[in-house]
Amino acid sequence: MIPAVNSALTGLQAFSTKMNSNANNIANASSEGYKKSRVTLANQAPQGVKATVETIDSPGTMVLAETNNGSEFVELSNVDLGQELPESQLNTRFYQANLKTLTAVDEMTNSLLNIKA
Repeated sequence: MIPAVNSALTGLQAFSTKMNSNANNIANASSEGYKKSRVTLANQAPQGVKATVETIDSPGTMVLAETNNGSEFVELSNVDLGQELPESQLNTRFYQANLKTLTAVDEMTNSLLNIKA
């Protein structure tokens, strides 16, 4: 049961990182020049998940805007809300699935202790 706990805990940490990244991207979607971050997941030995955060340097949309220097092209954020919002919902569900794993392990351990007692 310990491997299940380790796997679920690293999953919670990884999906927490992904949810934080999504929230930050969504909050800065209208910030000029903001570059979105992406979290990639990888296997971690002996069992578990490792989250790695990287910044995506693709250019944002260029728009003509009024600045202190007159009309200039300004780069907007490269965040796509059509991608971020569904991904944040998925990450929430994956987080809940890892919590459910911990709950199941806790219930199994409780049952085992009751049988042994």
